[in-house]
Amino acid sequence: MKSRKLLMIPGPIEFEPKVLQALGAPTTSHVAPNFIESFGNCIALMRKVWQTSTGQPFVVAGTGTFAMDMAAANLIEPNDHVLVISTGYFGERFAEISKRYGANVTILASDAGNVVSLEDIEKEIASKKYKLITITHVDTSTGVLVDPKPIIELAKKYDTLSILDGVCSVAGEEIQQEAWGIDVVLTASQKAIGVPPGLALLVVSQKAMEVFKNRKKPVGNYYADFNNWLPIMQAYENRQPSYFGTPPVNLIAALEVSLQQIVAEGMENRFSRHQKIASAFREAMIALGLKLLPVHKSLSANTLTAVYFPENITGSAFLGHIGKNDVILAGGLLPSHKTLYFRVGHMGSVNNNDIIAVIAAIESALFAGKFPFEMGTGLKTALKILND
Repeated sequence: MKSRKLLMIPGPIEFEPKVLQALGAPTTSHVAPNFIESFGNCIALMRKVWQTSTGQPFVVAGTGTFAMDMAAANLIEPNDHVLVISTGYFGERFAEISKRYGANVTILASDAGNVVSLEDIEKEIASKKYKLITITHVDTSTGVLVDPKPIIELAKKYDTLSILDGVCSVAGEEIQQEAWGIDVVLTASQKAIGVPPGLALLVVSQKAMEVFKNRKKPVGNYYADFNNWLPIMQAYENRQPSYFGTPPVNLIAALEVSLQQIVAEGMENRFSRHQKIASAFREAMIALGLKLLPVHKSLSANTLTAVYFPENITGSAFLGHIGKNDVILAGGLLPSHKTLYFRVGHMGSVNNNDIIAVIAAIESALFAGKFPFEMGTGLKTALKILND
């Protein structure tokens, strides 16, 4: 009998055993030769996962919010114009972070479950000289997937830096940082990267690094300042010891293992796996008569799905019954809809058996709540897709 439940929230996720073994290994010195090699290898592997040959990786102790903070702190100066494309909770957060560094922020926000039109984005970005634009690739609060490529093209057309919040997308959704011309792609360790919480991860283009180097005023956040971290990253990449703040040694060792696994799987294979599992889950929910929060399934992420609770069933009872079936799902996060929906994370090392277990638990909860549906419909729908 297993003593723990299947964790299927949008992060932290289920982690590979070898990643957890690395995390639990005896802690070494941050200047020990084996750690220096591990850290340096992480930097090289990040370029492969982000798909860039020239970007500058940063690995810093922190959360996804700190990764956002770090990007904003180093690229924004007082009175810079910043355009935030928001599809939920974390777009709004990027706006608040930008304001802290003196930016004049304009927010283009979609209705819940939708995206901002390209026409509206171009109209706004052409209206004044914007320093940078932020895009939430997948908003963890809504499960909405934004196609960043045409927005990045607009940023380049109007000579605007681009920041892609990939907290819930890097290593799960397709991102080609160099080919698409994205200036900053950031994430956190506990999502599709597949490492327990604690690492803020960014890769910054050479163009953005030049903008940073030509700042007129000092960075307003000491811990986030690239001036403090760039020498550390460069030293470890050159397999030399260095120090600014003690790095989370075990987390970085775990990161190396996970990045190696991601690269070994192959980025195209990994994206395809996420797409297939996400499609199977979405179609199962629709077959059961449930409604997705994204207004169209084409706007649904491949790393998580947001689903409205069934009518006449309270959310707490629904999630509680699923929990009794040894599966943990997440409630809503978007303030306006918080009690109306639930979220299922399906990223990283997730496999077919995991998603089948989730669907079975949901069917059980629907049955317990006397929701009208044909038992097994969701499972049958998912299996057809997974076995195709």
